[in-house]
Amino acid sequence: MRIRYNAPVILTLTLLSTAVLVLDQFLVNSITRKFFTVYPTFNSVNLLDYFRLFTNIIGHKDWVHLMGNFSFILLIGPILEEKYGSKAILLMILVTALITSALNIVFFSTGLMGASGIVFMLILLSSFTNFRAGEIPLTFVLIFLLFFVKEISSAFSDDNISQCAHIIGGICGSIFGFLFTKERHG
Repeated sequence: MRIRYNAPVILTLTLLSTAVLVLDQFLVNSITRKFFTVYPTFNSVNLLDYFRLFTNIIGHKDWVHLMGNFSFILLIGPILEEKYGSKAILLMILVTALITSALNIVFFSTGLMGASGIVFMLILLSSFTNFRAGEIPLTFVLIFLLFFVKEISSAFSDDNISQCAHIIGGICGSIFGFLFTKERHG
């Protein structure tokens, strides 16, 4: 019996995020702020700003933040990576990171870090696991409604959590669910 690297995209994201947090907390203080946080002061001639559009999902404030995100990502991600394939999951993660970052830059005055947008993308995407052509799964409708009510009601609290990233991630997961499931089922 051997251990298998069964979900390469999800496991690599997890290991990279953990390594960055270890580096930030024990060796290279502020690496997360420098390389893994997207800021509203985007400079179009700074290559590092383009890099951060994608890498902010790797940076986390602390262990609670990281564990909160990756307990869901590790639970849901491997199932979805098996269903849709590693390339598709990687594409979904990168597109979600880019859209979330771009909208944060345009509409908010705060930095953005963490994989919570990815978490919500995966949660909404998971409701499409038993999708059939011409039908909308009731699980999707319920998750979508619960998710939006929760995020919109939380948006008015001052908790340093980007509910916008959650909502954008959920919308991306919903769109990917419709697009990729139609593609697979004709």
